[in-house]
Amino acid sequence: MAVRRLDPEQPPRFDFTPENAAWAHATIANYPPGKQASAVIPLLWRAQEQNGGWTSEPAMRVIADMLGMAYIRVYEIATFYTMFQLSPVGKVAHVQVCGTTPCMLRGSGALIEVCKRRIAEHPHELSADGKFSWEEVECLGSCANAPMVEIWSDTYEDLTADSFSALLDGFAKGVPPKPGSQTGRTASCPAGGPTTLTDPTLYDGSGVGAWQKRFIEAAAALAPAPPAPPLAAAAPKPPQINPGAAALIANSGLVPELEARGRAGGAAMPVKELEALKAQAKAGLLPGAQMPPIAAESQVSGDVVPEKPTLLAAPRDGKADELGLIWGVADKLEAKMNALGVWHFDQIAAWTPAHVAWFEDAMEGFKGRIARDKWIEQCKKLAGGWRPQGTVGERPKG
Repeated sequence: MAVRRLDPEQPPRFDFTPENAAWAHATIANYPPGKQASAVIPLLWRAQEQNGGWTSEPAMRVIADMLGMAYIRVYEIATFYTMFQLSPVGKVAHVQVCGTTPCMLRGSGALIEVCKRRIAEHPHELSADGKFSWEEVECLGSCANAPMVEIWSDTYEDLTADSFSALLDGFAKGVPPKPGSQTGRTASCPAGGPTTLTDPTLYDGSGVGAWQKRFIEAAAALAPAPPAPPLAAAAPKPPQINPGAAALIANSGLVPELEARGRAGGAAMPVKELEALKAQAKAGLLPGAQMPPIAAESQVSGDVVPEKPTLLAAPRDGKADELGLIWGVADKLEAKMNALGVWHFDQIAAWTPAHVAWFEDAMEGFKGRIARDKWIEQCKKLAGGWRPQGTVGERPKG
């Protein structure tokens, strides 16, 4: 972009008209406190319209004072945006010729030659009578109707050197042509009229047009063979539990209920029915009401059938062993073990794999922990009087 400078000749002052001043204050009020500088572009534009199509240096100062901005900030904006003219322009028309690629390929060079011949040799120069000026600009957004020019706020499209000269004559006489295409086409439709969707049957209701028939026939020829129908899905089986679950119920006194339903003691049983039996047992409505909650998903550890170990309602002689001496047992876990009926080291020392499986199911989320931390080995030593080094028979701190 060429360097844009303020015109060397400036008017002595600038003041908004009363109407424009009221508009400016209303525009500034649209912005929140501290953000009034955002109104600088609309105010500069209104000042340019009032000033005959160009923005003077006094107008920039007035706007800067209204917005509480430094003068240099307003100068930066006015000199950056090419929409602001920095020198006087023609009183009748300032012509902006689009010189971007589409317009250049369609003849914008010929329009520039007309400007040089009829207005002034160089851009931003006034014509001899002061009525016209011109400049070359970048894309004005009507590429489909190239070449084109913009005069004030209107665009004139589909121009030739001759039609552009006629356009300038109209402005000079005070009878400018109608904005838009100068060849008569509507909007950006193809030159010469539409070339597609012209079949009358598309609009007169007589049926499918010829082009639609061709399309349907071509699509049918290219269409792949329909896919084979999917195989019928097998009916889902009801969820089953491991056969050992039924054996666990048998060990808990629920065998009569299973036999009442026509099932063998070791037969697999739907999870839903097992859950119903568990709920009844927990409510005391069936034998084995004292059975602790059991997770239906993990009733068996490997091939071991869980078996309930010896549990105590209270510690012997009213004094429980310090189960916290077992590696991996803290206060909360010890309380749960006591609530379940485990109070002494020798109880755990006597556990079999079946007892371990029962305890892990009863505790939920405990699977594998007893073997990993070697509880049974620890409890055999603790039951014989052994204590971890440094504890001297007391619970280790922490």
